[in-house]
Amino acid sequence: MEPTTKMFTDRDVAVLEDIIRHRRDVRGNRFMPKPVEQSLIDRLLGAALFAPSVGFSQPWVFVIIRDATVRQQVKESFDLTNAATQPSFSGRQEQYARLKLEGILESPVNIAVFYRPPDGPVLGQTAMPEAGLFTVVCAIQNMWLMARALNLGLGWVSILDAQKVGNILRAPAGHQLVAYLCIGYTDGFLARPELELLGWEKRRVLESVIRYECF
Repeated sequence: MEPTTKMFTDRDVAVLEDIIRHRRDVRGNRFMPKPVEQSLIDRLLGAALFAPSVGFSQPWVFVIIRDATVRQQVKESFDLTNAATQPSFSGRQEQYARLKLEGILESPVNIAVFYRPPDGPVLGQTAMPEAGLFTVVCAIQNMWLMARALNLGLGWVSILDAQKVGNILRAPAGHQLVAYLCIGYTDGFLARPELELLGWEKRRVLESVIRYECF
C-alpha cells in the first residue's frame, strides 16, 4: 500500500486552527428559519463518514428529522428532562433557568446520531467496548467542524432521555442515541462560547490539564 502524497501547507493549518477555535454550540435563540439545503446536510454527513473508527467498524447511523410533529415530541421530552435536571444546580437555578439550552424547534433540521451495536467482535474494541461510542463522537466532531466551515450553526442537545428519544424515532433494539443535533443558519457566531461569556465556566489553560509520564 503506497502512502498518500497529499501534504498540507501552513495556510491550510491556519485555516483548520481557525475553524476549530471558532466552532460554537449554537442554541435556539440564534437559529434562523431559512431552510438548509440537502446538499449541505450531505456534506456534513460526508465529513462524518471520514471520522476514525475502531476496527473500521463505522458504527454510526444518522436520522435526519425535519418533521415538525416529531421534533415537537422530542422537545417535550427535553422539557421534562430539563425540569428534572434544574434542581441539581443548587445555588445556580435562576441562572440555569435563563439559559437557552436547545434549538429543537427553531432549527429547520435535526439529526439524531446513533451507535449501532456490532454483530460480532470488533478489532480494537474487545478490551474497551466503549471505543465504539467514542468512534461515533469522532464523527460528530467532524460534522461540527464542517458545519462551522460552511457557516452553519450546530447545537448538541444532551438534556434528553435517550431511551424516550429512541422510542420516538423507532430506533431498532440495541441502537444507542449518542447525540441529538440541531442544524441551521444562524444570525451570527459568538466571539467566545456562550457559557464562558455568561460566566458559567472558565476556559482551562493548557498547563492545567497536562501531566507528563504519569499523574
